[in-house]
Amino acid sequence: MEESVPLTNTGAGQREQGTEKPSKGWVDEIPTHMESYLTTQPTYGLTQEEVANRLSQFGRNELPEKKRNKLLHFLSFFTGAIAYLMLLSIILTAVTKDWIDFGIILGMLVVNALIGYVEESRAESAVASLQQSLALKSKCWRQGQLIDVEASELVVGDIIILRLGDIIPADARLLGVGVDGELAECDLQVDQSALTGESFLVKKKKNDIVYSSCVVKQGQQQAVVVRTGSYSFIGRAASLITVTTDGGHFQKVINYIGNFLIIATVLLVTIIFVFDLVEQKINTGYVSGDHVLLALNEMVVLTIAAIPVGLPTVMSVTMAIGAKQLAKRHVIIKRLTAVEELASVSILCSDKTGTLTLNQLTFDEPYLSEPYSRDELLFYAYLSSERGTKDPIEMAVRKAAEDCHLIKQQDHMSNYQVVSFNPFNPHDKMSQATIKHQDTSFRVAKGAPQVILELVGGDAIAEQTVETFASRGLRALGVARTSDNGGRWDLVGLFSLIDPPRHDSALTIKDCAEYGISVKMITGDQTVIAQEVAGRLGMGQNILDADHIVDSTISDHQLALNCLHADGFARVIPEHKYRVIELLQNQGYFVAMTGDGVNDAAALKKANVGIAVEGSTDAARSASDVVLLEPGLSAIIEAVKTSRVIFHRLHSYALYRIASTIHFLLFFFVITLAEDWRMPPVFLILISVLNDAATLIMAVDNVSISKQPQQWRLPLLIVLSCVLAVLLAGFSFAHFFISRDILNVSDGQLSTIMYLHISSGKKHYVLQVHVLTFVYAAPHFVIFSTRVDGFCWKSLPSWPFTLVVLGTQVIALVLSVYGMFGQNPAIEGIGWSVGMIIIAISLATFIVVDVTKVATIKLWDRMILQRQQKKTHLKLQNTQQDYASRSDNNVTRAQKFIQKQEQRSRFGYDRAQRRESTTSLQSY
Repeated sequence: MEESVPLTNTGAGQREQGTEKPSKGWVDEIPTHMESYLTTQPTYGLTQEEVANRLSQFGRNELPEKKRNKLLHFLSFFTGAIAYLMLLSIILTAVTKDWIDFGIILGMLVVNALIGYVEESRAESAVASLQQSLALKSKCWRQGQLIDVEASELVVGDIIILRLGDIIPADARLLGVGVDGELAECDLQVDQSALTGESFLVKKKKNDIVYSSCVVKQGQQQAVVVRTGSYSFIGRAASLITVTTDGGHFQKVINYIGNFLIIATVLLVTIIFVFDLVEQKINTGYVSGDHVLLALNEMVVLTIAAIPVGLPTVMSVTMAIGAKQLAKRHVIIKRLTAVEELASVSILCSDKTGTLTLNQLTFDEPYLSEPYSRDELLFYAYLSSERGTKDPIEMAVRKAAEDCHLIKQQDHMSNYQVVSFNPFNPHDKMSQATIKHQDTSFRVAKGAPQVILELVGGDAIAEQTVETFASRGLRALGVARTSDNGGRWDLVGLFSLIDPPRHDSALTIKDCAEYGISVKMITGDQTVIAQEVAGRLGMGQNILDADHIVDSTISDHQLALNCLHADGFARVIPEHKYRVIELLQNQGYFVAMTGDGVNDAAALKKANVGIAVEGSTDAARSASDVVLLEPGLSAIIEAVKTSRVIFHRLHSYALYRIASTIHFLLFFFVITLAEDWRMPPVFLILISVLNDAATLIMAVDNVSISKQPQQWRLPLLIVLSCVLAVLLAGFSFAHFFISRDILNVSDGQLSTIMYLHISSGKKHYVLQVHVLTFVYAAPHFVIFSTRVDGFCWKSLPSWPFTLVVLGTQVIALVLSVYGMFGQNPAIEGIGWSVGMIIIAISLATFIVVDVTKVATIKLWDRMILQRQQKKTHLKLQNTQQDYASRSDNNVTRAQKFIQKQEQRSRFGYDRAQRRESTTSLQSY
């Protein structure tokens, strides 16, 4: 059987061998109402009037491109909980005429938006420079003239010419005639791997449909255009992209943190605002507009000092630095937040053809008939091969033969002369050549194994070998020769051809496993071929067929579990890839997808992180978040390492920033209500201005690379931050009361001391002579603790990080000791003795904070583990019994990965990791 409908789930070769059952997949048919448009006369074509009418009716032959408005894209960076509160603060500072804070907050907001916009624009420019046109022009009959027509101007019913090397410009039906209307004797050989993932060429005969962006590898025919633009197979696949959501996991994390801090800030500051007005009413008996404005101004200043206005900026800068590091490794980050999201990936779905494999046929293991050798098999295959052809099988044979020892010997080759040659044809299914060697001559033949075996009179062992090759999905060819001066045919041997794995694919898969990432193959090839390639890559060979993915008798939950335990998926089309990604995501896993073709675009868009590999099509690049500029997947490992480093830095900063904010709020809330004490506004302004300046240095801090996917454990992050904040607040209260009631310092000195204590939890630089004093007190040392999960001394910070933090504190200490705040009577110097005492106390406090942090994390993990063990005990028993019932050889790599995941706590995979899908709306 010839493959007349190539995009069904059943391949022609496998149907011949009976190893695959008929598919229930999509069958390509032209609607009957369209047939009237396809009766164009060959060698004449359409008239200009017909072209104009059909162009207006069906549109241009191009995929609709939704261009992003640059202004709206820039404004999108001003969204989010923290950004909205910053905008509100800008309005309030304008109302209260606090122009200093107005400028500061506005600057922070714009800087954050510019960083994100510029980085993503640079990535888009880099990708745009890689875009290559596929089919720009096509030979087309119009009004009896053979002319060049822009591919975008082709319409349904146009007669186009398809030749060797042409990129097919639109879906078309072959007419079985040549350029001038003569009968075409040979069929077209088409490479449609960009659409289906099949590495072998597909034979197309008269009335078959050929598809846009596929490449003609052999033959020449006229064809009538049947579909254009979004109605083509490419357009059908691209339409899936439009139904995917663009929501980002990282934005949800930022909103989660931001919402928590904003609610806490607004609640506590509002209470203080009301308290001030009530106190004013009690003391004076009335509340004027000036009183309200003064209380409002104080509330705004406190809010600005408390909210993490620098949180988006610091995180954007950190991710931008990571994106630049990856760009040096030829990994282009299109979406900045993909740097962080890549760290959470635990499953990598990879396209096979051209990604895991080379997408070119290669000589594989042969079967030799006595007494012939491997070199002789290649030698005779070479003699019976067609020179100058671009047929991939002939090219693979000749390339392998050129390395043969017999062919390298020029003296040996000169003794053999090809007298006559009969190339391969569909009727004989073999090529033959007559060879003259000295005074004798003989014939050689190469072709389909069944034909060659019939030629030699049969060979039971060879026939069994052919079946073995077929069961493994290998394309086999037979080679035979006659004895000298003609006579009986003898079998030389059989050799197999395969699209071989890339040299680095197996190592990459092994490295992925080492870093806790399960790799699953997704291909349009046959199941047996996928199993063969998977075996050579060291993957498991549990390959799910496409029919299983669309089986309506299996529940979504069971199907998702089957996908988790599978090592790959075969005979898939774009809808199947999309479905697999969705099922895995709905189980709470972060999924990355690699691909290069149009058939991968929808899945790339759906995945948490879509990765377009080197040489990918425009559609794949447009749908992806990451673009690789080097062949293979090895760059992904470097991207994962870098992303996990960036994630660690982001997590450390978030913990530090949340703890500092809660500490600040808690102290001022209690001290204001209990003691009616207020810090001078200049200090609050400094806190808001310089809060996150030095934290930018965290982007170059030393970080150990985790061997497991990283996840935002948001409940733990909040709880740990609150614990550290309460502890720091306790030390702040101690500083306040000891300084005021025991040391009896003046009011000006008390303000300076408390500023040094509070603000030194946040790193800053000096701003004018008005004091950027901050002593290295306990809150500031917290940054050295929050940068690691364990004890601080287990991972030393980088020298730039240490130098900047300590350097700012030395300057701050000098300023605070001498009280360099101008003539403000509310602020006084504290002297060296008090300054050094604060440093000593801070060092001791830092140790207590670090020990508390480690104890809290261990206690939390133990509580969560106990809770999870109660819920999963029965499930683990069933799973272990299931694994125990299988032999070790039958337990796949994917199953071992799932078993390991089930034994670990799953609390890290909380719902905040799941992106919204079209079938199930799931938010954090």
